[in-house]
Amino acid sequence: MKKYVSSFAYHLTHICPIFLPSRCGHCKKMAPDWEKLSAEWEGHDIGFVAEVDCTSDGKPLCDENGVKGFPTLKYGDPSSLDDYQGGRTLDALSKFAKENLKPICSPKNLDLCDDDMKAKIAELMAKSDDDLAADITAEEAKLEEAEETFKKEVEKLQATYQKLMEEKDAAQAAVKASGLGLMKSVKAAKAKAAKDEL
Repeated sequence: MKKYVSSFAYHLTHICPIFLPSRCGHCKKMAPDWEKLSAEWEGHDIGFVAEVDCTSDGKPLCDENGVKGFPTLKYGDPSSLDDYQGGRTLDALSKFAKENLKPICSPKNLDLCDDDMKAKIAELMAKSDDDLAADITAEEAKLEEAEETFKKEVEKLQATYQKLMEEKDAAQAAVKASGLGLMKSVKAAKAKAAKDEL
C-alpha cells in the first residue's frame, strides 16, 4: 500500500495511501477536498500542494519529518515541517493555507525576521557544520525521548484501564451472583400482589 505525503501549499504535507481501494477511511474522506485545494494552489507564486510517495523516492523526506501514521498533515518551512492540527475540510484547509502558507523568517528570508531571530540565525550560521549537526541530533533525541515517555505512560494507562475493567466486571458479576436479580423479581412480585389486593 503506497503512502503519500502531499505538500500543502509551500508548507503543508498530507500523508495518506494513494490508491482508493486501499485508502483508510479518513484518507478517502479527505481526498476530494485535498485535490480541490491542490487545484487552488496550482501555479501559485509562493506555495504548492503536491504528493510525495513515502514508500519510494519520498521515504527519506517522510522519515526526516517524523511521519509515523496516515493521514498526517505537515506545514512550515520545507526544511523543517510542523504538524498541522486543524480541520480536514476544504474550507478549513483553504483558510489555513491562505492565512499561514507564505514565506516565513528563515535563513533564506532574513528580511522577514525580527532582530532577535536575525541574531539567533547569525549565531547558528557561525557554528561549524559538525557543531550544528550535533545540536540537531541532541534536540531530535529530546523529541524521541518525549515520544518514548508518552508511549510508556500510555501503556501504563492502558494496563490500569484493563485492570479496572476486569475488577469492575468481577464486582458486577459478584453482585449479580449474590441474588440481585432475584431480589428485584421478589420486590416486583410483592408490589404487584399488594396492588392486586387493593
